[in-house]
Amino acid sequence: MNRQDVIPSLVLSSYALARIAAQDAGNEAPAAQWRVLSLLEQNGPRRVGELAQAARTTQPGMTRLLGALERESLVLRSPVPEDSRATAVAITPEGSRALHAWREEFRDTLAPRFTDLDDDDWRALTRAAEILAAHTTTDSTGASQ
Repeated sequence: MNRQDVIPSLVLSSYALARIAAQDAGNEAPAAQWRVLSLLEQNGPRRVGELAQAARTTQPGMTRLLGALERESLVLRSPVPEDSRATAVAITPEGSRALHAWREEFRDTLAPRFTDLDDDDWRALTRAAEILAAHTTTDSTGASQ
């Protein structure tokens, strides 16, 4: 594989692993739910428009998703003091617990696929994960991509 194809290959493989983990675990929650909860956990409360932009969806679509998350007590919407038209969304303790449980489920579901890796392979994956984490940029809303 040539250098310019490595990053796209890693991204596509990551998407595939996420789909496999969700299917194997029988987790029917939309992937967007976990993306939004992750964004909120990493970056704190955000306005609906900021979340929509960071999650690459429409504001009406984000509003619908947030309504579902709020009904499940995973997020809490509240007015923004300096802008009465705006709403800020924060992850709740229940949302953090659900996100943590999903990450554990994700890890445990995928673990059997990697049991044949040796120490060198684990070192390579660990280093790749570190490099990718270090090169995750922040978009204009301040949310990690």
